[in-house]
Amino acid sequence: MNLENYLPILLFIGVGIAVGVAPQILGRLLGPHQPDAEKTSAYECGFEAFEDARMKFDVRYYLVAILFILFDLEIAFLFPWAVSLDAIGLFGFISMMVFLAILVVGFIYEWMKGALDWE
Repeated sequence: MNLENYLPILLFIGVGIAVGVAPQILGRLLGPHQPDAEKTSAYECGFEAFEDARMKFDVRYYLVAILFILFDLEIAFLFPWAVSLDAIGLFGFISMMVFLAILVVGFIYEWMKGALDWE
């Protein structure tokens, strides 16, 4: 097995780790360390917490989050499609238009059901 084929991958991993770790180490070494009671106190929205941290959230928060992830991931399919549009031809174009039509119908359905309303 020839390991020189893996050199670019190992170099990429090494540079990625260095870019992620070096600023943290430099910040720890060069940054000021003067903690006081104000800096080490719990911070939530600019004031002290006065309720239990395990309070229940409204289910609409989760619904909007799930819908965002769903539509965001489906839109991510547009990028490889746009890059390879010349190679896939008319069939690929029609397939993506059907996909987008289903996506738009689902979005309109969620909108009409009030799933995107926050009140």
